[in-house]
Amino acid sequence: MQTITSIKKSKSNTPLTMITAYDALFASLFDNKIDIILVGDSLNMSFNAKPDTLSATLDIMIYHTKAVCSGAKDTFIVCDMPFGTYTDEKMALVNASRVYRETGAHAVKIEGGKHRAHIIKELTSNSIAVMGHIGLMPQFVRSEGGYKIRGKDEHDIEQLIEDAIAVEKAGAFCLVIEGVKADVAKKITQSVNIPTIGIGSGVHTDGQVLVWSDVFGFFNEFKPKFVKRYLDGAKLIDDALQRYTQDVKNRVFPANEHTY
Repeated sequence: MQTITSIKKSKSNTPLTMITAYDALFASLFDNKIDIILVGDSLNMSFNAKPDTLSATLDIMIYHTKAVCSGAKDTFIVCDMPFGTYTDEKMALVNASRVYRETGAHAVKIEGGKHRAHIIKELTSNSIAVMGHIGLMPQFVRSEGGYKIRGKDEHDIEQLIEDAIAVEKAGAFCLVIEGVKADVAKKITQSVNIPTIGIGSGVHTDGQVLVWSDVFGFFNEFKPKFVKRYLDGAKLIDDALQRYTQDVKNRVFPANEHTY
């Protein structure tokens, strides 16, 4: 099982693997096969069919994190701090402490760079491990006017590097870089001493993360460019469901071997 120490040591070493999970069943399937499980607020979209992550609440995140911790006993688990739960140091500490008390999560994740560094510092100073998140930040989707790729001009590149350095100085042990041009993500990775985990940011980060329903082909409304599907899960379920319904309608199931 990964620890804060081993994750830090992965910098410029074997890439870290991270995937989302929202329930005990899938967490148990991923347990001890992946470096990090992220209980992402992405569940608000992939699990609850909402248009963005913003309406996810702390209660929702704690509920799902508890479930994931029940299913994955031997994997490092990170809980996303949802929108509006860390707008100042006091609120962040109260809410992150609640995550620690009520779940078995090993760390929390905070979106934001320099302007959130003081929040990260407050948490890490109070024994709460923090994974940072810069670049395209889903909790900023409304204020930013949509999901926009970052790192397209020199000013933005400088800001992203400053954000990464500020997050590291605040005590974060790791940093997610989302939706950033690949060459810029490489520069960011080289600018900090903590490992970076990319999503839609190229191959030159210290690890990668994807949403489980994207990886395994259970989400068919659209496929982001950065996603590689390793399974056609939706089709497999559809085929199996058709066989099940046909067996029931034709009285093939249950057969003798399925009957008491």
